[in-house]
Amino acid sequence: MRHLRVLCAIADAGSVRKAALSLGMSQPSLTTQLRRIENAIGGRLFTRERTGSRPTALGRSVLCRARPIVADMAALVSEARSAAALAGGARLRIGSTASRAVAGWVRRLRARYPGAETGIHIDVSANSLLQTVADGQVDVAFVHEPEGFPLRFPPGVEQHVLVAREPQFIALPETHPQAGRRVVDMADLADDQWIVDFTADGEWAATRRAFATAGLNPRMVHVPDNTTAAALIAGGEAVSVCQPVSQQRQGMVIRPLRGDPLAVRLLLACRSDSPPAAEVGGLCADLMAAYAEVAWASPAYRWWLLRHGSPLLPPPEGGLGPSAAEPPGHADAGGGLPDASPEHVLAAVPGQLRAARRTAQHTAVPRVPRARG
Repeated sequence: MRHLRVLCAIADAGSVRKAALSLGMSQPSLTTQLRRIENAIGGRLFTRERTGSRPTALGRSVLCRARPIVADMAALVSEARSAAALAGGARLRIGSTASRAVAGWVRRLRARYPGAETGIHIDVSANSLLQTVADGQVDVAFVHEPEGFPLRFPPGVEQHVLVAREPQFIALPETHPQAGRRVVDMADLADDQWIVDFTADGEWAATRRAFATAGLNPRMVHVPDNTTAAALIAGGEAVSVCQPVSQQRQGMVIRPLRGDPLAVRLLLACRSDSPPAAEVGGLCADLMAAYAEVAWASPAYRWWLLRHGSPLLPPPEGGLGPSAAEPPGHADAGGGLPDASPEHVLAAVPGQLRAARRTAQHTAVPRVPRARG
């Protein structure tokens, strides 16, 4: 393997002298080693020219076989070191935009890496989180990318798609005329004041585009913190776009928007050369299980999932919980939640997903009287 690395270094550097510098060797020592390799193979691998060293036909043939071997060995060593670092008490630093799934993700990561210390960094700006990943301040980050407004991924930061398209819902006062509906039209909220956080990357731009598409121009108010926003909504002063897994608090309801005009991609980001990159499959699985947990605990989102399907698969047979025909607010009055664990949700076979979709499509859905207001 050492000899193969030497040949690749000379070919990449273009001269024995430059290759010796990159390998931390003296030029005479590298020249002697090259001659030994050529003697063992039985032919010249490089020609010495004024401009440097160039591979011969035999050299090119050997290099074609050597490069994949060297690359595979480097990857093997890197992955082994990464796994050992995570299992041996290293620190795992995770970042995320606001999400109820973070707590479940951390719980699963601690079970996966019992000796590792888990640090958490929350930021409203997904682009800022991606930069912290690039700078090595955070190992992995869970981010939401508004549809049509791509995030800025710095060089060396790779993305892994968890959910390609997730709808955004609407939070409105429980006294709102539209609160009794299963699905709300944006046009019916034209006279309301909308809460928007202008510091969240792409949120305002995506919302404004949805307004323009619907021909609306509602009043806007900038509220950067969730506590104040929830108080304004519960007090009947405003409505707000929200994540479908958002917690339904006292005084408010959460409903899907008709046609799903607003959506995001759920992504996991990490540096390609960081230790967690070798373990990204497990990190994604833990995050997806945590996300399924909060998704199925949300009555409105559970109702939407059963009607539309998702990578957040339904639980196994017998654990579907409320009927797909159930209005999203019904479970708040005491309706049961799915009995299956999120891991069972993710393990559900495709046939069960198809069955759930058929149930959602063919079950008679009782009409909800149109609210007057």
